[in-house]
Amino acid sequence: MKLSKSFWKTYKEKPTDAEIPSHVLMTRAGLISKSGSGIYNLLPFGLKSIRKIENIIRKHLDQIGSMEISMSVVTPGELWKESGRWKDFGSEMLKFSDKLNKDLCISPTNEEAVTDIFRKSVKSYKDLPVSLYQINTKFRDEIRPRFGVMRGREFIMKDAYTFHADKDCLDREYKNFYQAYENIFKDLGLDFRVVEADAGAMAGPGSQTHEFQVLADTGEDELIYSDSYAANIETANTQKVINIELQSVTGELDLISTPNESTCEDVAKLLGINIQETLKCLVFKSIKDGSEEIIISVVFGDDEINEVKLKNYLASDHLTVATDNDLMDANLVKGFMGPVDIKPRVIFDSSIPKDKAFVIGGNKEGYHQRNFAISKFYANPETIDIRLAKENDLDKSGKPVKICRGIEVGHIFQLGDKYTKSLSTTVLDKNGKSMSPLMGCYGIGVSRILGAAIEQSHDEKGIIWPKNISPFDLHFIAIAKSEEYSKISEEIYHQFKNAGIDVLFDDRNVGPGFKFKDADLLGIPLQLVFGERDYKENKTLNIINRKSGEKITIKAEEALGVFLELNEKL
Repeated sequence: MKLSKSFWKTYKEKPTDAEIPSHVLMTRAGLISKSGSGIYNLLPFGLKSIRKIENIIRKHLDQIGSMEISMSVVTPGELWKESGRWKDFGSEMLKFSDKLNKDLCISPTNEEAVTDIFRKSVKSYKDLPVSLYQINTKFRDEIRPRFGVMRGREFIMKDAYTFHADKDCLDREYKNFYQAYENIFKDLGLDFRVVEADAGAMAGPGSQTHEFQVLADTGEDELIYSDSYAANIETANTQKVINIELQSVTGELDLISTPNESTCEDVAKLLGINIQETLKCLVFKSIKDGSEEIIISVVFGDDEINEVKLKNYLASDHLTVATDNDLMDANLVKGFMGPVDIKPRVIFDSSIPKDKAFVIGGNKEGYHQRNFAISKFYANPETIDIRLAKENDLDKSGKPVKICRGIEVGHIFQLGDKYTKSLSTTVLDKNGKSMSPLMGCYGIGVSRILGAAIEQSHDEKGIIWPKNISPFDLHFIAIAKSEEYSKISEEIYHQFKNAGIDVLFDDRNVGPGFKFKDADLLGIPLQLVFGERDYKENKTLNIINRKSGEKITIKAEEALGVFLELNEKL
């Protein structure tokens, strides 16, 4: 493709609303154009990369026998009402009515739609399993869209759904998708990690779920990992390291004055003790089936609560931090709470030894208490893992864990029969009885991958594409003033093009500096430079590796062969 004939423009200034590199670089490099808040148009070069991502996904899903369909972007409200999610999904669903006053929505996800397709066609276990996928546009009315295509309101998703007669079949297909996803992200050329994840309300009991995270310093997710373990911090199950020898109780509760110390750090400093000798109480309001309950959660003084774990344990519809009014209504003293002689339900983190002495809040303004042990005040304490994992905890094999950041680009999980039951979807089993098939769900954020790849691979000059999703294979820069050498550069361009190489040929009548800056900004992995002087004197060209900056001078007749060799090594 000749740049002189292309619809492409670059920009020096970054967008005023851009917060992360991918948003800045995709706009400056002419890949996207903002249409509205969280809504972006894909421009030609951006779309070329999207199509490459889509085709890699198709290749690997086709290999495991999943079949592509295309579901409507607009979904009837009746399906969502049938599943119970018309009200439950929340304000992110964009709803409207047609001329017949029928409720519709722009699909934020497609469990209902695919189940409706399935139930109209499949009636017997003999037709199972079924595996369908689509690559389509979605819309979620985010309150605060940001980060360009990384968290836009309109986005491109790959959704796959499977239907099964039993759990063994579901597990086998889940394994197939897991492997296909690993192959997809390897083929995309991304540095990624597979982690244990939380499926929230989507998955059924005992379900498997994993996230595929592209590693990047700007990632929103924190990942806990070791050589043998990886999990999203929301679900990570690690062993706390206690750095001191905890003491046994030596007497009764001892009320001590701590007038200006309301945090565990300040109390430990005042008393000259280790912060791990203190316990922290955090209060939440859980809403379940319309009923509210105040929950006091207790962890070590140097730990934090994992709200996802707590919410899942409570099976809450909503879990929020208690307000000052909530504390007053429950007779709890902010900053000085302790798990003794209080009415709300108390849940202890399972890492806290039950027979060791701790300092706790005194339930009185300006006071704490010594000599608290769980076993002295609770015959059957409610204990679960509710602490937030952190660096240097131990994994299940006793190895220290680390933290890195990631961008979620894929999520696979087992839905169970949640949607087949709610949409009255049945098939006949081997005995001729009706049963609700089990489902699996497998998503990939296609447009998000575009942003994640740039977050992972860029420098101060611009993008550095993984070769398999780069808009072009080669960026050919011609610096030729005379008609004679312009014609020679054109011949070299056609030589590559005829060899099946997707070449971006910068034949514009602009200065070399402008061309090189644009080339680095766009970030195609290999650049071929035709300089009139070098060619005139030595019949040579230069090949530049965008990532390493390495420049190789080669003879013109060797250019195609050298390119193919270097491209193979990328």
